[in-house]
Formats: sequence, C-alpha cells, structure tokens
Amino acid sequence: MIKIGIAADHAGVVLKEKIKDFLKLNYDLEDYGTNSEESVDYPDFAHPLANSIADKYNEFGIIICGSGNGVCMTVNKHKDVRGALCWNKEIASLARKHNNANILCLPARFITEEIAIEIVNEFLVTNFEGGRHQKRVDKIAP
Repeated sequence: MIKIGIAADHAGVVLKEKIKDFLKLNYDLEDYGTNSEESVDYPDFAHPLANSIADKYNEFGIIICGSGNGVCMTVNKHKDVRGALCWNKEIASLARKHNNANILCLPARFITEEIAIEIVNEFLVTNFEGGRHQKRVDKIAP
C-alpha cells in the first residue's frame, strides 16, 4: 500500500479531513497535523511532512494552506522534494508527468472540496514520464 503523508495549517484542516476520508481505504496515511482551526504557523507542519518524503518514509505528500503558496515554498526547501501548487487536475497531471512532483500543495481557500478530490486523485494515479523530463528534474537541485 502506498504511504502518503498529509498535513495542513488552520486554513486547510477541514479540507485535509475530507481528503483523508477519500484516501483512507486505498492508501496508508500519516497525518502530520494540524487538527484544529486555531491559528498555527504552516512551516511547523510543512517541514515534518517534507522530511518524511526526503527520508523516503512516505512516497507522496499532500499539504494544504489557504493559498497553497506558503506550504509549497516551505516543502521545496528540502532535498529531493518537488512540491507542486495545483489548482486543477490538469496542473496536477503535468506536475507528475513532467516534474515528478512528490508533494501536492493545495490552496484551500480557492478550490472546492470536489475539485480538491479530483486533483488529489489525478496526482496519485499519474506516473512520471521520465525521458527528456528526467534530465530537467535532475537539474532542479543545485
């Protein structure tokens, strides 16, 4: 069973729980918090999730904040992490096919629950194409 880490800040916690409900039967989930709508600092949840990907504990990650930008910037500070901010399933598909993204970053305040589920599903069922894209991915890290 594929292992997925999931995390959110206060703006994304409700959506995180909906996504967990969608995934729990088919994936092994590790929740990195938060579990409340009380204001928190997103890096406190983004760094542990990103570490789980960098350490190969989880194969994929999903992280959610209000705009998706803060968490995306944070996870991308980690070696071997490729976080992608996705707001529709086409972007999610390309993030996997062309960039081998391993963390999906979602903007809770700008997408519906239904769209979020579509994005998550597309991200998880799409494979990296490799080939010409691999050499580009290899150039991401300094």
